[in-house]
Amino acid sequence: MPKPAAPRPANPLKLTDRKRLAILDAAISEFRQQGFELTSMDGIARTANVSKRTVYNHFASKELLFAEILTQLWQNSAEQVGLSYQAEAPLRPQLEELLWQKMRMLNQQDFIDLARVAIAETIHSPERAQDMVNRLNEREEGITTWIRAAKADGKLHTDDPAFAATQLQGMIKTFAFWPQIAMGQPPLTRKQQEHIVTSSADMFLHYYA
Repeated sequence: MPKPAAPRPANPLKLTDRKRLAILDAAISEFRQQGFELTSMDGIARTANVSKRTVYNHFASKELLFAEILTQLWQNSAEQVGLSYQAEAPLRPQLEELLWQKMRMLNQQDFIDLARVAIAETIHSPERAQDMVNRLNEREEGITTWIRAAKADGKLHTDDPAFAATQLQGMIKTFAFWPQIAMGQPPLTRKQQEHIVTSSADMFLHYYA
């Protein structure tokens, strides 16, 4: 009796999609290790185990490839920092969960490494720097949306939810982003993270609640 055929995986990736993912993974590795200026399309092709022509078929330039990586980086950050306001739930636990989501995202080594490469590149290209800032601001809109909803519910008092959101995130980034980016400090310990989240929530609610 013939053996039944093995089930085929659902929606397997096409070869061209697999190659694109391999190129992106290789590019992330190269940019992290070499920085933007020293990374080459030749090096990316070797790391991805594809031809240089294949790399160019997917991405016309190193700049476009780098921009695609940053786009995915911002998209991933947006997915990790999103919490719908719940009118029936206590305010503080919701706020602390938002801060923990932000903290977890900033504690990822891939995020820190690529953000460092991106910021270094802005020195050479102010135009690209503005694009990066705009992308990041768009991806951080979720916290502004939460604050705006809490304001509409009468739980927070602010005339400028976007400004309040920037203040809130600044309290986290001061400890969990800029020291790691600018001075190469290690990621925060769990105890340090807890202290920053708790104290940031205290300060924010004391002023805005």
